[in-house]
Amino acid sequence: MRDIQNESDPRNINIDKVGIKNLRYPILLSDKAHKQQHTIAQINMYVNLPHNFRGTHMSRFVEILSRFHREIAIHNIGTILKTMKQELNAESAHIEMEFPYFIEKKAPVTGAVGLMEYRCNFVGNLTDKTRLVLGVAVPITTLCPCSKDMAKKSAHNQRGKIRTQVRFKGFFWIEDLIELVENCASSPIYSLLKREDEKYVTEHAYENPVFVEDVVRNVAQKLDTYSDITWYKVEVESYESIHNHDAYAALEKKVI
Repeated sequence: MRDIQNESDPRNINIDKVGIKNLRYPILLSDKAHKQQHTIAQINMYVNLPHNFRGTHMSRFVEILSRFHREIAIHNIGTILKTMKQELNAESAHIEMEFPYFIEKKAPVTGAVGLMEYRCNFVGNLTDKTRLVLGVAVPITTLCPCSKDMAKKSAHNQRGKIRTQVRFKGFFWIEDLIELVENCASSPIYSLLKREDEKYVTEHAYENPVFVEDVVRNVAQKLDTYSDITWYKVEVESYESIHNHDAYAALEKKVI
């Protein structure tokens, strides 16, 4: 049959990324407490397209994933990228995986256990070498320092989110990054709280007021202590409870 994608294109224009988006596929993750965790990822896969080709072969992206069956994991993303690059005759390959990750989390006083969901992602690039970024989105509580200082009886507080991306050498546990991040706010979020726990969390947040600027600096300060991290980006958003807007802060740092 005629291979139209492989035909030459006269417009002489390179394309940075061509491929597939929003493919849901099972993946396997390293779980610190239970060794392994199966989840479902939403996957984007791209390669570059030289100016002389009209199109790429979209079906090959799915074929490459299918060879790994349910064993797609962080340790073989490099192999997947290399296969994409070779089989699609590309100079660069790119993959994004976004997925829910679940951690059993104990309430701070009673120890009641509930499952917390965190939205995580891997981003992998291959040109001359493989570069991998791990990202986590962690829900938090922030309590306003100004409100606490001005009010006689209370202070406004609200849920927020810390989005952190890190590039690293070696291996980095998802759980470790989540724990590091959520301890930088007024209080972590829990899926299950008894009355004793709720009292503790409320009082703990009151004793630890933070602006979004404080949170983003707290995270950066902790990330700076990890010698294996070579780059990071931190974004903090507070879903304000008494304003008609949200508060936001971000920073990015290349360590090496």
